[in-house]
Amino acid sequence: MRPLLHPKLLNGRFGDPVLFLETLFEKQIMLCDLGTIDALSPRQIQRIEHIFVSHAHIDHFIGFDRILRTLVGREKQVHLYGPPDFADRVWHKLHAYHWNLAAGYPCDLNFVVTEVHPSFETRAVSFRLKNGFAMEAIGRGRPANGLILSEAGFRVRCAILDHRTPCLAFAIEEPAHVNIWKGRLAELGLPVGPWLRDLKRAVLANAADEQRLRIDTPGAQNKSGEMELGALRHVYTVTPGQKIGYVTDIADTAENRRAVVRLVGGADILFIEAPFAGEDAALAAERAHLTTVAAGEIARAAQVRHVEPFHFSPRYAGQEQRMMAEVAEAFVGEARGPGDEEQ
Repeated sequence: MRPLLHPKLLNGRFGDPVLFLETLFEKQIMLCDLGTIDALSPRQIQRIEHIFVSHAHIDHFIGFDRILRTLVGREKQVHLYGPPDFADRVWHKLHAYHWNLAAGYPCDLNFVVTEVHPSFETRAVSFRLKNGFAMEAIGRGRPANGLILSEAGFRVRCAILDHRTPCLAFAIEEPAHVNIWKGRLAELGLPVGPWLRDLKRAVLANAADEQRLRIDTPGAQNKSGEMELGALRHVYTVTPGQKIGYVTDIADTAENRRAVVRLVGGADILFIEAPFAGEDAALAAERAHLTTVAAGEIARAAQVRHVEPFHFSPRYAGQEQRMMAEVAEAFVGEARGPGDEEQ
């Protein structure tokens, strides 16, 4: 299976938390958290569609100014998601600057901000450059099962955790994955190309067999034609989609552990914070963070396939292998199913 979502830690395991997610074919970029983003090019920033912010501590939100500086003057809409009061914090960020010349820009920049409250009620507002970034109410909702975003290719759920302030964790999941068999395309004389994106979209939307798809043949002949979806059923298979979990800045409590396991259970990859070594559990508790041991135990309880620890404290500089080993040792212990964690 060629995964749709390609994640990487933008600043490594010790830098500001930013999970970079690029979607194959769609050329869309999503971010989990918004710490320092100096590693992103202006072109990459222009492709960002969704930003999921766990909370507004400076190392998780300092990158907003670079987003703003790069996109002002471009026609662009960016969706941000965060915990309670997040919209007010975005407002304060925007209004640290003077926008008296905003009406003169030929393009409009729009930040659509969705807050997730402990009741799982959401509040959505908009900030448009043409309106001087005034806060404009969009509406409220109550998504089921923490679902805050649903698109044709993926959906995003969240959980509200405790870091002595509400802090969001996220699970990004493909509803299903469409695998194309190139050999079967060749048997029909069909090319590999951008038209396969439309095929995948039609499959994921459960389109009828009679739906016709345009097939472009690149090259000197530049031919195009159409086929019904039903005639293409044997060129693809549908398998369960990829699931990626993102968890950071949480206290090691039984309630937090249960919520994380429910959210990321069975994930293909879990990105989870592990700021402190196992022997420094008292310090981790004082600062409402996880240890390496706790991170590994949570990943094991959630039965994830692969764990990627990050957000290591600078106090362990030069000890990355030690921190990774502690997480791995806790992760490969005796497996327990979701819901079997200690009470």
